[in-house]
Amino acid sequence: MRSLLLVSFLSIIAILSGCTAAVVGGAAAGTSVALDKRTTGNYVEDQNIKMKYGYLYDQNELFNDKTHVNVTSYNLQILITGEVETEQQKQALNQMANGVKNVRHAYNEVVIGPITSFGSRSNDTYLTGKIKSSVFANIQELDGAQVKVVTENSSVFLMGLVTQKQGRQITEIARTTHGVKRVIKLFEYTDSMPNKY
Repeated sequence: MRSLLLVSFLSIIAILSGCTAAVVGGAAAGTSVALDKRTTGNYVEDQNIKMKYGYLYDQNELFNDKTHVNVTSYNLQILITGEVETEQQKQALNQMANGVKNVRHAYNEVVIGPITSFGSRSNDTYLTGKIKSSVFANIQELDGAQVKVVTENSSVFLMGLVTQKQGRQITEIARTTHGVKRVIKLFEYTDSMPNKY
């Protein structure tokens, strides 16, 4: 989380200083917003939610180097994954989510137990990349901004604004990817939201 805050802080400095890289990055972000099914306001607010939650986590003395927590925000819903030592710590993660403005719902999927190894996290990164590549190669009319794939200790969490058909296709790809232990669907379905998407 600390590295996330540092990157965000450095990005703000770059933008304020008029850096060319920031302009290019801004253009790329604009493209992402254009492809994304979220409203522009929700897209921006998801970034804010992640930063605010990261700050609260870093400031909370309950957490230390024996805890490993990640937060993903999509369409004002947050997914909290990782490992903590105690139930008290897990409940504190919920309380922090309640303290972040504009969060519609929090999914606390944190496990109480030892933190995952570097090898496990590397495998999670590999599985995420493999699933994303397969999804976007095999499902038409779907772009990368519509779906979040989060892998934690070989469990795959799927978030995004998709049709029910796309949701079934994405789930099947994730479920049949070698090495995946379980798949948890947290989709919002656009064909169940008339006049909104």
